[in-house]
Parts: sequence; C-alpha cells; structure tokens
Amino acid sequence: MSGRRVLVAGDLMLDEFIWGKVSRISPEAPVPVVAVDRETCYPGGAANVARNLHEFTTRTSVLGLAGEDAAGVRLRDLLAAGGIGTDGVVTRAGPTTVKTRIIARTQQVVRVDRELAEPAGPAQRRALLAALEAALPETDGVILEDYGKGFFDEEMSAAIIGRARAAGCLVAVDPNPGNPLAWRGATVIKPNRHEAFAAAGVPWSEPAAHPLEDRQLLQVGESLLAKWDADQLLVTLSELGMMLFTKDGRRHHTPTRAREVFDVSGAGDTAIALYTLALCAGATPVEASEIANHASGVVVGKLGTATLTPDELLASFENHAR
Repeated sequence: MSGRRVLVAGDLMLDEFIWGKVSRISPEAPVPVVAVDRETCYPGGAANVARNLHEFTTRTSVLGLAGEDAAGVRLRDLLAAGGIGTDGVVTRAGPTTVKTRIIARTQQVVRVDRELAEPAGPAQRRALLAALEAALPETDGVILEDYGKGFFDEEMSAAIIGRARAAGCLVAVDPNPGNPLAWRGATVIKPNRHEAFAAAGVPWSEPAAHPLEDRQLLQVGESLLAKWDADQLLVTLSELGMMLFTKDGRRHHTPTRAREVFDVSGAGDTAIALYTLALCAGATPVEASEIANHASGVVVGKLGTATLTPDELLASFENHAR
C-alpha cells in the first residue's frame, strides 16, 4: 500500500474534542457540568478519510472547500502537518464546517455543529476541477466522501467520477442518504445498511442473524449494483460486519472483528479508506473487504475519530488467527 496515491474529494471538516470530567449537575438546568481537562482537534469528514490513508501511504491528498475563518486555517495547518496534500483545498466565503464533541471521561455528552451546507460557486468549481485534473496523472484512486454538506451535486459528482475513470483511476464512493445522487460509473460504493435500504427505496427491516440469509439485504444489494452501475457494493452492517456484492455475482460476508466498541465515529471513514487502498495495491475485493473490516474493528475500540497503524492492523489479523 505504501506506494499507492489516493485523492479524497468531499466535505472537509474540523473535528474538535473537549475532554473533561463530570462531578455535579448544573444548578441552572438539569444538565451535567463538564470540568475541561484538555482540547484536541483533528481533520474531519473527508479529511478524516485522508488521515486514515496517511498511516499506510504518504501519498495522500484532499480536494474540497474550507472557509477563510480560524477553523479553516487550523484545518489546513493540521493537514499540512500530517503530510496530507492540500493543493486541492479551495477557499470559500463563509464558515468551515466544525463538529465539536464534549466528552466526559469516555461518554460523549453533546455535539455542537457549525456549518454552511451549500454548493461551490462557479469560480470555486473551476478551481476544484482544475486541481483535480492536475492531480489525476499522479493518482491511483479517488474517494468521493459525501457528508451532505453541499460539496456534491449531480454535476460535481459526475465530473469527478468521469474524469477519474477516464484517467484510469479506481473510484470509490461513500454516499449520503440525504443527498440521493446517481453515482454511476464508480468502482465501489460503500453505504451502511440503513443508507442502502434508503437508496434502494426499500422499507427498513430488521437484519437477519446471518447476512447471507437476509433476503431483503440481498435484494437491496442487487438493486443498488444495477442502479449505481458499480463494479462492487460494500455494505457495512455494524455489529454484523460487512457484506460485499460484486457485478459478477459474488456475495461475501465478513463478520465483525471488533473486540470492544467505545466509539463508532469515523469507522465508515476507515472502512472506505482501507478498502480503496487495498484495491489500489492489488487486493481482490474479498481481500479488501477483510482488510477494511479488521481496520474498522480496531478504530471502534478507540475514542474520537481515530485512525489505526499498519502494526495494529497486522495485530488484528494475528489475534483472530489464533
């Protein structure tokens, strides 16, 4: 994986964490009082996918929008300090999307979101596509990460997928159910089970104990492969692991590899990052799904929008082989 080059396009965010302890209830309202110990910041949204990639390859970059505000400056600085390419970060008026989580010991108390969910303007679109064109000759894979904050519409998604596939790049999509786009022509699309049912227009049903016997899930998978014209569909199933569907008719279920679950935030980012990078490095879809599942099992055992290292990934395989 270390020699592969991946570009992550999508909604860039700043993740803030305020860590503290709770010892009393506020006299002003029935809410806990958090005594703050420390504060941390990380690249979030599509930028968190890039963080996960960077642990395995130093040739990672992002394409997206950031504001001129202090959060935008902080986000660019964190990306640059982490060795992630920022030539594709285009400045826009308005705030940078910031998610602030207040955590007491290991429990998230509340999350505060500051965002401006609107599409790029004409000048910003031209700048983004110019940056994409400049990056594609040195890129093996492109990940489209949609958090529903305005970056993707039909025009932008089709332009990125079309240009990337024309350049011979693998294309992976992490869709958002609140932004139903065509997404046609991607190599792989990775919804979770809830998102998959919504995209297929199928009423929700409780999952079967064994995903390969889940008739509704199997029907949804077939429907979405045709609807999105994708080569592969990877559906994440929370505690049931992942289900892979391929255009040639293969169905592969890999059970969860998590030993303990502390925080599921960012697990989907890890899954698409490692699945895509594994494919770029020559893994089969089944191998890539196993790698992605082990990787996600590691990060849900950590607090915050965490990443994992190659050593941790290898250790997960070794532990489950015993």
